[in-house]
Amino acid sequence: MVMKYVIGPSVGIARVGNSPTEFYLAPEKLGGRPLECSQAGDQSLDNGHPIYVSHYKDDQGRVKRQAARFCLFAVDEDGDSREVTLDDPAIAGIEWTVHLANKKAAWYSFSELQGNLLLGPDNSYEACNVPKRNSTVHGEARQSELLIDPGPRRVSGPHHPQQEFSRHTIPANYPYGSFPIYANGSGPQQGLPINTLGGVLTDKKGRLLVLGGYGHAGGDQSITSFAGADTWHDDTSDGPVTCTLTFSDGSPPQELRAWCVVGSPKFAPELENIVTLDDVMFDVGVREHQLVPALYSQGEYNPDFIVNYKRDIEPILLRPAGYRWVAAIPALNSFSPPPFDATDASDTTLEYRRAYFSLFRRPGENGFTGGQTNQLFDDNSGIPLMPLNSGSNSVSNDVLDKFLTLTRTQYFMLGQWAAGKFDVSPAAPLPNVTDLDRASVGNCVGGPFCPGIEVTWSLYSKALYEAPYRIRHRHDEDYYRQNGLCPDENETDPSGNVQGCEPGDLTKRMATPWQSDFFQCTVQYINFSDNDANKADGIPKPPTYYAYWWPPQSPWNVIPGDLSAQAQEQSGIPAGLQSIYNRGINSFSEMINAWHYLGFITNEAKGPYRDLFPNFMETERNNERFLAASVAVASGANVVSGADANFFNTWYLAPDKTLPKVDTRRAVATRGHLVR
Repeated sequence: MVMKYVIGPSVGIARVGNSPTEFYLAPEKLGGRPLECSQAGDQSLDNGHPIYVSHYKDDQGRVKRQAARFCLFAVDEDGDSREVTLDDPAIAGIEWTVHLANKKAAWYSFSELQGNLLLGPDNSYEACNVPKRNSTVHGEARQSELLIDPGPRRVSGPHHPQQEFSRHTIPANYPYGSFPIYANGSGPQQGLPINTLGGVLTDKKGRLLVLGGYGHAGGDQSITSFAGADTWHDDTSDGPVTCTLTFSDGSPPQELRAWCVVGSPKFAPELENIVTLDDVMFDVGVREHQLVPALYSQGEYNPDFIVNYKRDIEPILLRPAGYRWVAAIPALNSFSPPPFDATDASDTTLEYRRAYFSLFRRPGENGFTGGQTNQLFDDNSGIPLMPLNSGSNSVSNDVLDKFLTLTRTQYFMLGQWAAGKFDVSPAAPLPNVTDLDRASVGNCVGGPFCPGIEVTWSLYSKALYEAPYRIRHRHDEDYYRQNGLCPDENETDPSGNVQGCEPGDLTKRMATPWQSDFFQCTVQYINFSDNDANKADGIPKPPTYYAYWWPPQSPWNVIPGDLSAQAQEQSGIPAGLQSIYNRGINSFSEMINAWHYLGFITNEAKGPYRDLFPNFMETERNNERFLAASVAVASGANVVSGADANFFNTWYLAPDKTLPKVDTRRAVATRGHLVR
């Protein structure tokens, strides 16, 4: 039987952390818990069953990194697959090559949807006059001074020791290695120097583990925007993964390809976004790569297609319910799950299904603008339309996209469900796409993209893919050894002049550093009355509506879970009192230095029904690093006295002399106004 070999997942997700030695494995289910492993990378098991992560920080209170684990699978002609390791007698060797890079400092300044070529050539960076970051650096220096490019690393065999993507270990045969150059020769004026992007190793069976950086960020200029500032770098990254597979019978070696993205921590690991990166890749696969021809062909959706309830519909209906643990959105409490039997395809529930579907915002034809993207309320009921998230541009007055929509494919499938065109049988697998492929990217944000958390709107471009869910490699390593990376090539070019991605291309549009976006982008005041404007005089134009960005990745309202008297004395609040998540971090600079003090939102329910009756609480917050206080607020007479003063709780970051000093001028945001 002819066997095909593939790497799974097709796109692996690693996450930064400041623990110097401890890490865990990325979850392998959508909304699943990460997996415990040893420091050698071997998965921890209990009688053959996985052990899930229960602590996301080490015993010193430092955030563990998330490793992306890549495995090999043999797929037969019927589509059935099995994992292949070094234990397989047919396998002679497995060699992995990984090349991570960070291109942020050399790319264009983030300008919401400007530069998105899916909106037409008139929306290019050049046509919109979007400046490049660090525009005072010119020519070849943009490659040698702005890119973080440690070159490739190779590992093979069982338990290959970790190979660091360090400035001190750039391969001798890679002349284009580069790291930030600091004016004083030792480090940036603010934050921490970037000396590594992480490392790679193998486990006992030859599987690959990719580890990202340590959450470092450094620069010289003050940060006053969610997009960051010139002179700054961070240690997120992305890049190609290749595997050379050799066989015991002397058959020709096979070279297999995948991709790795290193993002920021996911602080609510088990909660899913309403639109995930899996939904984006599924949408692109359906519309551009014939992933499901019966669903979409020749530029049109099939109006007779029967969707699968479990695979296609249930996630859309249930994900909003998870937001209640990380965002205060009362409208969702009655909306998700639906207050009727959503699995009943008969006419009995037809009216309810149609009414429910009518409350979802209609996407535009290009997936970003048009449709109902600027509409807040349903015309008939006055109920806020779903999803109740910001769109990909509720910030500036150029290329408006005020409110989030489902992907075009999600919206079509939900319409089929509303019409009763669905079944409840077990879902058939997608051709050449595994559950592991979908779960890996499904735990990432798929919208809004302003710019996002892990990646951004460029993932909607078909030019990035060689097949559904698989990123096309722009060049091989021989090319990079001779030429290095290109700092300004646009991989989303629809003309076909550019084919595929280089290391660093998927993350180069993100905020630099990521902490600036994470600090400011939790909630947004969105104008809902003017289709042509988001702002007036530099602030959200009134009237506005309070909406969220990405609650599972960037929580806002959480339930503290400190249950001891000592812990509550440190935290300053009782358990169960819904509180602001990033309380105590009051500036961009504080987020850059103190992001790792924040807690994780975890399901603390025990036993066999923990998923049925979840209880998500804030855990592992470093309360000892914050000071809680009660602040007096004057009455209307503006005189504070015992008779007319009100008090409210507030938190401050405790001084830490071990941290580098950071300029906080113009960087403090007043709580309640953390909008762009």
